Amino acid sequence: MLVIIGYIVCLGCIFGMYVVHGGNMGVILRALPFEIVTILGGALGAFVVNNQPKVLRATLRAIPLALKGSKYTKERYMELMSMLYEILQKARKEGLMAIEKDVEAPHESEIFRKYPTVGSDRHVVEFTTDYLRMMVSGNLNAHEIEALMDNEIETHHQEAHAPVAALARLAGALPAFGIVAAVLGVVNTMASVGQPPAVLGSMIGSALLGTFLGILLAYGVVEPLGGLVEQKTEDASKELQCIKSTLLASMQGYNPTTAIEFGRKVIFSCVRPSFLELEGHVKGRKS
Repeated sequence: MLVIIGYIVCLGCIFGMYVVHGGNMGVILRALPFEIVTILGGALGAFVVNNQPKVLRATLRAIPLALKGSKYTKERYMELMSMLYEILQKARKEGLMAIEKDVEAPHESEIFRKYPTVGSDRHVVEFTTDYLRMMVSGNLNAHEIEALMDNEIETHHQEAHAPVAALARLAGALPAFGIVAAVLGVVNTMASVGQPPAVLGSMIGSALLGTFLGILLAYGVVEPLGGLVEQKTEDASKELQCIKSTLLASMQGYNPTTAIEFGRKVIFSCVRPSFLELEGHVKGRKS
């Protein structure tokens, strides 16, 4: 909703002030379809050439998600912390082998099914169970597992950042394609130099509109969208870092209550539950 409001404010102020100062929207509307096809068609064609199919698919998936509200809320993090607490508490009381079935078949595990929001998230479940499996096997120490976690989080971050970089390149190309459209308009105007001044003025205005639209689409539409996708990417990485801190604290011998406190401190402050909030939620879910 905020994204739509932002676009309305951006475009409304720009075109509203144009009209207030005596601008004729009819000139823009008549030339708009041709300029849009020239600029966006050229930019999207170059966008396809510039990116691998996996990046194109990731970008198409990322844009609708960016327009929605963030799923990484305080409630989601409290559910995640409660799930980790219950797993670590079970391992502490009954031994690491007690969670082997939960790790090997998470979709059949009562613990994972008890927390449907995070228990049904593929990335969360795979990341958690992979390292719980290593903890159960006992073949790696905490430092080795931490290095593996860092590598996986970095890989996840690079993959999620690919649409951000693609949108940034698209935003950088749009002003140039606006200039291309403007140059074509000037060429067309020069070929019609014998026309009356009113006709030539309209053609020159249409040519200049190309430069305007290229810059507007770049810095008023695409680049803000890329920034929003980047922020959503950071939120996703932060959740994995939260799991990492919790599991490593458990491996280092801290009890489950203290381990989830390590994870809580990693969460962004705007969605981080307080110690008492998390404690009350964990005890409530446990009971």
